[in-house]
Amino acid sequence: MTISASSAVAASRALTRLVRDDRGRLLSALVARLKDFQLAEDALQDAMVSAVVHWGRNGLPSSPSGWLLQVAFRKAIDRIRRQATAGRSGQDLELFASLAGEEALDIPDERLRLIFTCCHPAIEPKSQVALTLRTLGGLSTQQIAAAFLDKDAAMGQRLSRAKAKIAAAGIPFSVPDQDQWAERLEAVLTVIYLIFNAGYSAGPQSGVDLAEEALFLCRLLNSLTPEDAEVEGCLALLMLSHARRHARKGPSGAAVPLALQDRTLWVRAEIAEGVLLLERALRRRQIGPFQIKAAIAACHSDGETSDWPQIARLYDELLAFEPTAVVRLNRGVAVAEAGDLAGGLAAVLALETELSAYQPFHAACAELLKRAGRHHDAVRSYERAIAMAASEEDRLFLSSSLELLLQQQAV
Repeated sequence: MTISASSAVAASRALTRLVRDDRGRLLSALVARLKDFQLAEDALQDAMVSAVVHWGRNGLPSSPSGWLLQVAFRKAIDRIRRQATAGRSGQDLELFASLAGEEALDIPDERLRLIFTCCHPAIEPKSQVALTLRTLGGLSTQQIAAAFLDKDAAMGQRLSRAKAKIAAAGIPFSVPDQDQWAERLEAVLTVIYLIFNAGYSAGPQSGVDLAEEALFLCRLLNSLTPEDAEVEGCLALLMLSHARRHARKGPSGAAVPLALQDRTLWVRAEIAEGVLLLERALRRRQIGPFQIKAAIAACHSDGETSDWPQIARLYDELLAFEPTAVVRLNRGVAVAEAGDLAGGLAAVLALETELSAYQPFHAACAELLKRAGRHHDAVRSYERAIAMAASEEDRLFLSSSLELLLQQQAV
């Protein structure tokens, strides 16, 4: 039987939807049984290739996910048999064969274990991000490489090393025990937050909206860990920040800082949903850093202006959880915005040694120095911030700000 063009297109579209919705669930189910991260991914990829042919010829099965899981098990067995050095025992093959013969209509949801495996502390942070996007987001190696301005081969090697590390180090495919839960969950949330920030700092380099990917992952995590205040706080933070997306860039393509954004462009329904989620998290009285960051985002989103005094107080609270130079920088800016320009500027300038390689530090210095009338110092800070800008949008905004300052000096 030949495959018609329309059938092939329909099969391809169905597979695309399934990869987006169920790839993480299928892969986690395979990893849980095969105990081999790379084998599971290779087998699932083989099954997806077969699906395009079989579904195009015979139509969609009653359970596309179940069909893929069964075929993936068979593909895994085929791979093991072809690899004489795989070290698999006959018992392993018998077990896999029995799994492949099972009805796979009810696929257990092992994605929470997959998330914690991808974000294990033994794996380098950038590899945690890449592996999470590859396995749970379903992005290709090429898409991830483009999003992080890496070469395809380099990103492929990074992913391969991470999977090999999981196998060699015996990293368990498991949810951490209660005594490790908070620490490991914070690492998972940090990975999701890094993905979100990358979406705005680097831009859509690969046609992939990393901010949307982070929201997808955080919603998934929230569904898998209901009633966890920090997960709710992280999701609220992402929603409140993402609601401002239409106002982040001006007509010229330059970034628009929050204080200058047209608030009528903010998606108020998403802000309201984020605030409700934050309020639910806070009622659990298990305060953590992501809830505080979400509260800061809410202070920016309520009304026509940001509540800077309250934001400064929230940064004081955040310092108890994250006593970092970056948090102190943000607190200093908030203090200045709240009316104490001298105090805020002094706090920011005191961080020069620690944050000399951090571009937002120089951008903050430039703005506060300009307000303080220290125009010569402000020019130097603008020049350093422009040279270190990670995106064209930021570079355009800072360049226009510098040009305006120079024009004022020339008058």
